[in-house]
Amino acid sequence: MKRIILSGGGTGGHIYPAVAVAEALKRRYGSDVELLFVGAEGKMEMEKVPALGYNIVGLPILGIQRKFTWKNLTVPFRLISSVLKARKVIRRFRPDAVVGFGGYASGPVLWTAQQMGVPTLIQEQNSFAGVANKILAKKAKRICVAYDGMERFFPAEKITMTGNPLRGTFGRGGGNRKEALAHYGFNETLPVVLVVGGSLGTRTLNNMMKKWVATLDGKAPVQVIWQTGKFYEREMREFLAEHPTENIWQGAFIERMDYAYEAADLVISRSGACTVSELCLVGKPTLFVPSPNVAEDHQTKNAMALVEKDAAVMVRDSEAVERAVAEALALIADPERLLSLSKNIEKLAIADSADRIVAEIEKVIE
Repeated sequence: MKRIILSGGGTGGHIYPAVAVAEALKRRYGSDVELLFVGAEGKMEMEKVPALGYNIVGLPILGIQRKFTWKNLTVPFRLISSVLKARKVIRRFRPDAVVGFGGYASGPVLWTAQQMGVPTLIQEQNSFAGVANKILAKKAKRICVAYDGMERFFPAEKITMTGNPLRGTFGRGGGNRKEALAHYGFNETLPVVLVVGGSLGTRTLNNMMKKWVATLDGKAPVQVIWQTGKFYEREMREFLAEHPTENIWQGAFIERMDYAYEAADLVISRSGACTVSELCLVGKPTLFVPSPNVAEDHQTKNAMALVEKDAAVMVRDSEAVERAVAEALALIADPERLLSLSKNIEKLAIADSADRIVAEIEKVIE
């Protein structure tokens, strides 16, 4: 019986890679593996992970807020408390290995495991490593990465290229494009642009769309799947009621992401690590608008890692409202450029990432 702790959370970008690896471990070992997740109290993993059938323990860890708040004064005490609780969890669970996927809880758990002599593995999702992972890497046994050039941050001999593990099935083509188009009320006469801003939505991308739609005379020159996000849903519905426009599908969520990718000729998106990995797997030409509101500006670095390989195009957040749609329309009008971007981004895809990480966990345990 193998016993493994998986720690990561705070956002879906940390939770779902951990869950994807948990699923791969279950496929590999069946009932011969026992898994325990460790997250941060009050964060989304404390709901999402149990809903998927896994056990989770929460630590009282809290990150430092960018704006001054009294909560920042409690951070040192919460860190000490989290380390002490992590020690108890490790003693009780007796893991063969501890795997960290980033997020508030990951640091204390991996650091404590290393002090207790338990083998650790880091899965770094971004092209620019965070401070905590750079520190933890010194005693980690293996470091699984998704981008080239990570020896800038980690010991080269510990690095393995695995890609980012994803839940679900993503792949290039093979779907029914006609069916996908019909799902959104579209046809094959016009190209399709997918604008996706995440589950909550992205103010910049929504403002970009509003500015563009306001210039149209009731009909868009391309077909658009516009995912506005839950937070902006009401505002965008009211806007479109005032500016009714043909060829635009708008919704808070995209339930059938496979249809959206199948229909799209071009994607406009943020550049979080898992989103980038999805787009590589589906091989879609992409215009990235990186979020500036993330640690160490890692979304810009993720996007640039592809731009430098001519595998994507990037427009900065501060310029997106004015420039991004025009850039997208220029790309749509250039089939050769779209084909080149598609071929180059597809070269970066790693379909078996979760299984590769399981193989590295096995090496760490052995």
